[in-house]
Formats: sequence, structure tokens, C-alpha cells
Amino acid sequence: MSDGNNKRPSDPWTDDSYLDQQTSGSKEQVMSDNQVDNKTWKLLEKAVLASVSEQRRARRWGIFFKTLTFAYLITMLFFFSPFGSSSKSMSSGAHTALIEVRGMIADQESASADNIVSALRHAFEDKNTKGVVLRINSPGGSPVQSGYIYDEINRLRGLNPTVKVYAVISDLGASGAYYIASAADEIYADKSSLVGSIGVTAAGFGFVGAMDKIGVDRRLYTSGEHKAFLDPFQPQNAEETAFWKTVLNTTHRQFIESVKQGRGARLKDQEHPELFSGLIWSGEQALELGLVDALGNSSYVAREVIGHERLVDFTLEESPFDRFAKKLGAGVAESVAIWAGFNGPQLR
Repeated sequence: MSDGNNKRPSDPWTDDSYLDQQTSGSKEQVMSDNQVDNKTWKLLEKAVLASVSEQRRARRWGIFFKTLTFAYLITMLFFFSPFGSSSKSMSSGAHTALIEVRGMIADQESASADNIVSALRHAFEDKNTKGVVLRINSPGGSPVQSGYIYDEINRLRGLNPTVKVYAVISDLGASGAYYIASAADEIYADKSSLVGSIGVTAAGFGFVGAMDKIGVDRRLYTSGEHKAFLDPFQPQNAEETAFWKTVLNTTHRQFIESVKQGRGARLKDQEHPELFSGLIWSGEQALELGLVDALGNSSYVAREVIGHERLVDFTLEESPFDRFAKKLGAGVAESVAIWAGFNGPQLR
């Protein structure tokens, strides 16, 4: 007999609750598998998108660097072409030619003889040039470079007697700069300009004491008795020092003769013997000494003296590349030589 309270064991094949549990478990498993697949696809999608983005970024940088290289090549071609270094002239109509004399007067500088002389020739060759203004702001420099410019001004004036040259000193027109100015027909300056310094100097250093202190021996071999007389690592020799002064005195004499030739009777050197002593004066004082003819600037000279107010700049400008190369090359060597005391005479 069977107990009415006892239940028959459930048959998994016929029991609906059992089937429901199994079906629910299968659904959950399928959902879990789907979630894993979705995450996998999302990761793959992100990886693909990141790869595409990286390729685009690399392509953009590639285009950027190619463009930069192209621009660099074009710039270099411009620097090395005749257009990279030229005069700023080429103007139609009557005008006053302007040439800047700025900074040190020395080879490889903007105020080198080659640059100034080239600008002068271009200005005189222009048939519309009615007068030339040298606007000077320079402490001086090489007597050779200054003398070269001085001679060329006189030559061009002789070939073109109707075209006058006027020197206009702005802040500073000293030494070699005044040497150049004295070749002009007339010199103008501001009342506060610094003018003059008609003298010669040669400076250097002596390292003999320093070498003795640190125990360094100088070993120099020459084939001439006085070949190394400017060597800063050797003691001064009285005979060589006296000789060097004769060289400076000769250069000074040449400087004075050129100034006298250019200025003539306008100089008051008889009343003021200190005129050629290397001293420097204000523009107002220079006017009283005969170093300048009048007070005025370049615009005044163009307008009131030459009669053609329009200024056309004939200054020869070097390309930025040339200036950069010189600063890194010859400029560095020249600076080291000057620092070591190997520089020649300077008009200062």
C-alpha cells in the first residue's frame, strides 16, 4: 500500500519544473556567452580604430615633415640665389639715394667696404639719383676698409660731378666712420651726435703672468727674429713696442691727411691742435671745430639740400643665411683672434 502523503519521485523527463530550470540555465549560459562575444568584438573594434587613428596620425606627421623639408629647400634656394642678397634700390623717378653705414667697419660685416662700395656704385649708376646720403652710425673699424670706401667716394664724385655726396651722422660717427664721412661734399649731424675720434688704436692681452702662475710653458718656433712680436704669451720687448708705435703713427698720419684733404680749410685744427688727438665731440662742438658743416638729419638733407625728399634705400643687405654662416665660421675665428690680441690697427 502506498502512503497518500508520499510523493512519487519526480521524473526529470516529465517534470515541468525540472525542465524549466534546465531551460533557464541554458538561457543564462547563452546570454553569458553573448556578453563575452560582445566584449571581444568591442575590444577588437577599439584595436582596429586605434590602429587606423595611428596610421592617420603617422600620415599627417609624414605630410608635415615633407612640407617642412620642401619649405626648407625652397628657402635655401632663395638664400643662395641672387635675390637673397641684393640692393633695395630699383625705383623710378627722381630721388635721393640712401646708403646705411651701420656698425663696425670691417670685412665680413654689414659695413664692409665691399657692401658700401657696391651700394655706392648702384646709386651712382641710377640715372634718377640726384644726390647720395650716407647715413652713418658707426664706431669705426679697419683703416683698410675705411680707406677703400673713402677712395671710391672720391672716384665716383669725380666721374659724376653733378651728384653730390652728403654724410649724415646719427648717433655716432667716430674714427673710421668719420674717415669715410670726410670724403663727402658736406657732413651733417645732430647736435648730440658723437663725432671725431681721429686716432688709431691696437689692443691686446698679456697672459705671461697667468701662465707663470699655472705653470704653463710657451713653446713657439719662428724663422724670423721678430715674427712673434705680437704674441700675447710672451713678455713685451721695448724695441718691438717702439716699432709697433711707428706703424700706428703711420696709420694715424694717413688718417689725418685724408681728413684734411676732404675737409680742407673748414677744419679748425690750427686753433684746436687736439682735433687729431683721438678725442670725440658732440655734434654742436663738432660744428664749431669744422668737423661738420651743419646740423640736420637725412630727411632734412634730402628735402632742403638736395631738393628731392623721396629717399630710395640702396643699402646692400646680406642674406640671413650668409650672416648665419659667417657668424658660425669666419666670425668665430675672427672673434677668437681679437680676444687673443691678434687684431690689427683699428681707427678709434
